[in-house]
Amino acid sequence: MRSRSNLTDTLLLALLAILSSATILRAETTTADKPAATEESTSAPTKDSPAKKQTKVRLAHIKIEGELPESPGQFSLFGDLGVDLRKTIARLDKAGDDKQIAGIVLEIGNASLSRGKLNELRDAIARIRKGGKKFYAQLESAEGPQYLLASACDEIIMPEAGILVIPGMQLQIAYYKDLLGKIGVEADMLHVGESKGAAEPLTRHNMSEPVRKNLTALVDDLYDQMLITIAADRELQINEVKKIVNRGLLTANQAKAAGLIDRVEYFDQFRSELEKEYEADKLVYVVNYGKQEIDTDFSGPMGMIKLFQSIMGGSSSSDGSKSPKLALVYAVGAITSGKSETGFGSEMMGSETIVKALNEAAKDETVKAIVLRIDSPGGSALASDMIWRATQAIDKPIIASMGDVAASGGYYIAMGANKIIAEPGTITGSIGVVGGKLSMAGLYDKIGISTDSITRGDNSGMFSATNKFSEGERKVVTDMMQDIYRLFTTKAASGRKMDLAKLESLAGGQVYTGRIAKRNGLIDEVGTLKDAFQLAKTMAGLDPEKKHELLVLPEPVNPLEELFGSDLDKERETRALGGLSQLVPELRGPLNHAFQLRGLMRDRAMLMMPFWIDVK
Repeated sequence: MRSRSNLTDTLLLALLAILSSATILRAETTTADKPAATEESTSAPTKDSPAKKQTKVRLAHIKIEGELPESPGQFSLFGDLGVDLRKTIARLDKAGDDKQIAGIVLEIGNASLSRGKLNELRDAIARIRKGGKKFYAQLESAEGPQYLLASACDEIIMPEAGILVIPGMQLQIAYYKDLLGKIGVEADMLHVGESKGAAEPLTRHNMSEPVRKNLTALVDDLYDQMLITIAADRELQINEVKKIVNRGLLTANQAKAAGLIDRVEYFDQFRSELEKEYEADKLVYVVNYGKQEIDTDFSGPMGMIKLFQSIMGGSSSSDGSKSPKLALVYAVGAITSGKSETGFGSEMMGSETIVKALNEAAKDETVKAIVLRIDSPGGSALASDMIWRATQAIDKPIIASMGDVAASGGYYIAMGANKIIAEPGTITGSIGVVGGKLSMAGLYDKIGISTDSITRGDNSGMFSATNKFSEGERKVVTDMMQDIYRLFTTKAASGRKMDLAKLESLAGGQVYTGRIAKRNGLIDEVGTLKDAFQLAKTMAGLDPEKKHELLVLPEPVNPLEELFGSDLDKERETRALGGLSQLVPELRGPLNHAFQLRGLMRDRAMLMMPFWIDVK
């Protein structure tokens, strides 16, 4: 065990290293800041310019790229500097409210935009455009999700070598039964609900008919939403959009001829054109508008205090405030028992962490309502039920706001809320149960491992890794899963104030878009996180037009806690898998899924949606 003095020495060495790097960072930041100052001076008049009143136009420049996760924040050694969906939308809103900003230039890069995130960003753009500010979308090249974001803007600009890819939608599922067979592993899985296909990739070569029928309806609705959105944004007929989508691949000039974009120009040419259109003597792009800056000046007597504040996350302006607040609790990732954790780019939602966050919001007298933001495909049945129970014990309004996905266990934890709001393209439902095990006997034979057992009890080998379920074991496990399914459906019917028979007709593992879930009564409204906040204010008796402080939970993990409390084996594994995904990017998704499944297989019954659905 490490002694207290050794830990202190380690901390001091770490702080000295940070201070040394901070000096370098300070020098680099100072140098990097100079182009921003030059940016504003490039259009400044020369001494020979005629004396006249100068007109200066500022445009906010915001880059949309990367994952944009749903999260309570991400700490670095210099504070909360993560780029996530909520902060990105806050930057857009700030630009909308800033009277010195005339418009917004969105540079849309390789952003990972599922349907929930896409709708949140599009809603923010529409809200700001109603206030009179124009949006300009810059695309080098784009696929469907990036284009759908750009189409929400006033104008879309692409260089002449740009490519637009809108090939419709495809849902593709990989099946591993033969792969497992080659290494001697056999999946023995059970499910309740004929459309509950979460285990099918391990036991089949293709989709079962109930699963195919359900997923076809899901893809059809997402496809219809895409066609309607493009047609409305670009003032085209649905049939015209269908022809474009059936073509799938367009050059920039073809896209302009089809009415999908507005200008074929290089971005420097576009900027010059804007200067003329705004009749500006000086057109300024405020690059990285609204992004938090890094203060790395730790010199002077207060430098050490400032450093510790930065490392520990700084101080919040709302700390200790007695003003009425809303709490935003993020429930993100596959659901498991214990504490939440992050590994290899994926989140695991621990029931212990989420219950603690909910209880903290419940005990805070200044918190008047709670918004539970869910982005989860489900997971452990037990962990899901523990989170559901925590929502039932809270005597404050709770609004469940669904992001990209809130299915199976993700839907289960939403059932305890007073109201449920989902995005139009949220994937939800999947009310069903799946469980089972992998029999490793064949693999053991191949590699020369033998086992010998002494047993007592008819079902003592129920979860043995060397055998499939016996008939008696299968009956016991099936009975348990059916009881969990009964709990799921009865609680869902009670929460939705729906007849049990009707609820069961919508269950069986079927998945729905948010739009269809609203028609079926599985949710209350189709809307965004902002809509959830507005509803929470109304239900709490607060003024819906007034801004209120926000308590965001769970608190992000401090980097020093990760540094001195991390699992070294897990760190090595994460780095190895991360390196593999860099070499073969196509493996990133399957590796993420495998990481989550390994954590979830500790539970005997799972509430998981059928597959990880990524519709492209």
